[in-house]
Amino acid sequence: MTSIDLAAAQQRVLDRRQARALASQSRSQARRSKYAFEVSSRLPFPLNTWSQTGIEAWDTIKGRDGTRPAFRVGQVDAELLDEELLELLKSQVGEALKYFGSHLRDEWSSEILLGLRAALFKLSIWDHNASYGAALQNLQYTDARKAGTLLSTPTHWQKAWYGALSVGGRYGWEKWNMWLADQEGNYEQPSPSVQSLSRISSAVSIAHSIAAFSSFTVFLVNGRYRTLLDRILRLRLASPANHLSRQVSFEYLNRQLVWHAFTEFLLFLLPLVGITRWRRWLSRAWRKAKTLMKRGDDEEDKASDGELSFLPERTCAICYQDQNPTSTAENEILAVSGASGGVIGSAQTDITNPYEMIPCSCIYCFVCAISRLEATDGEGWTCLRCRLLVKECKPWTGDVLAAATTSKNKKSVSFSDEDDKDAENGG
Repeated sequence: MTSIDLAAAQQRVLDRRQARALASQSRSQARRSKYAFEVSSRLPFPLNTWSQTGIEAWDTIKGRDGTRPAFRVGQVDAELLDEELLELLKSQVGEALKYFGSHLRDEWSSEILLGLRAALFKLSIWDHNASYGAALQNLQYTDARKAGTLLSTPTHWQKAWYGALSVGGRYGWEKWNMWLADQEGNYEQPSPSVQSLSRISSAVSIAHSIAAFSSFTVFLVNGRYRTLLDRILRLRLASPANHLSRQVSFEYLNRQLVWHAFTEFLLFLLPLVGITRWRRWLSRAWRKAKTLMKRGDDEEDKASDGELSFLPERTCAICYQDQNPTSTAENEILAVSGASGGVIGSAQTDITNPYEMIPCSCIYCFVCAISRLEATDGEGWTCLRCRLLVKECKPWTGDVLAAATTSKNKKSVSFSDEDDKDAENGG
């Protein structure tokens, strides 16, 4: 027997087995239906009719088409992915429009959503019979009106009605509700016609919510139509392949969990390590390295000078640095002072309430010195004039002159002229 004949024989065996399984399933279903019909026929008049109708409706809902590979979780995930994509594109468009005015994003939000939904519908469902979320789930829209093993693509009028209702219908309903809200939000009492339209709109919205909930409940039972619009247009999400693997790779979730655990560990560890202390140490080291790189060969003899050592003694280096953060090089400051008449600093940078740094004896304002020392938490601060490490300060006493002390009890020793003469004669 050749391989072709063997394959044909195996196919015939599979067909016979499938036919026997279908016949057995139909016989068991017929027996259950007959038993249910006999039980319901014994009930009184109103109940027997209702029970038979309910059984037929349940058989319709619980059809065997619900066992196709188009599983429910994938269809719901496809809808969620489409909504996330729409929100992402909306945020990107809003970021682009903020340069033309922040009011555009709020005033034209409905029109922005209309354009995005229309573009996504044209590029996904109209061209490829599947939205981007459905394509990620390996699903596409099919025409559920045609029975058979082969899936049929939806017709153009089905896709056209789907786009008109899902894109244009949402936009029209949103603008309608906004118009009603504006009419009812005025200071004047709304007209009776507006009140009637508002009540009709609320009733329609409630009816649509109830119908959508019922349709989704039926979808959870048989997995046929995900939304109410799909049920009306007989559009169904199904896999293009007969055999669909339901094993989903969760590798991306593992990476997400690793990064989440790592960030949580950092948030727990950084307060214990003291990030501010490390940041000050790194900034101090960077300033020292930058200063060393800027020094030339001709400045080797001035290694102990700070970056603002050339300022006059009456100028507080901290005040000058705070008011001139961009120009810290000596050449720049001298050039600016030369343009202003050779005066460095101003009355605002003069030292007020002078305090002396220990051990360098440089003079700063009391407020400036205390603020810099408190910010270091006892680790010390690098002086801007001499680059020494300063950890404490004291009041400056250089301008206080000690008063001359005079004793009230003065003693004077003197010799008279006669004693001097006797001494001379005796000599």
